[in-house]
Amino acid sequence: MPKLPKASAVLALSAVFILNFNVFTPKADHALSPEEAVSGIITIEGTSLSPHSPLPEPKIRKTVKVIVTAYSSTIWETDDDPFTTAAGTYVRDGIVANNLLPFGTRIRIPDVYGDKIFVVEDRMNRKKGNYHFDVWFPSYWEAKNFGAKNTYIEILES
Repeated sequence: MPKLPKASAVLALSAVFILNFNVFTPKADHALSPEEAVSGIITIEGTSLSPHSPLPEPKIRKTVKVIVTAYSSTIWETDDDPFTTAAGTYVRDGIVANNLLPFGTRIRIPDVYGDKIFVVEDRMNRKKGNYHFDVWFPSYWEAKNFGAKNTYIEILES
């Protein structure tokens, strides 16, 4: 019986293969353009690569007029653990704080960020009310430069 390689060796080999492959269309003999390559998701099943269609466009459940400001993980802007959200996750790009919507609600701020999707994972001081959203930034100065914007958000279906 042939000896099988260790799982770590297989994973390392797979990673090298994924980083070095050229994407080919199933019906053509040419490599995809960068635009075509990023338009789909590639999955590995056994030893084959299969292109999949892009994720469907999220549906808008409601559009609401709000105030959007920004915050960072500084002690004077947060509670005793500035790098953990109220939902218990680590702060990162794409999270927002809000007092009205449940954790995990996905929103877009189209006038400011286009199609970028944010997720509600933090809360704000109660004085800010329910129609105020705070976008997280990695630095105090980025948050300060963002300022305050009166705009609309799109609440997306889950």
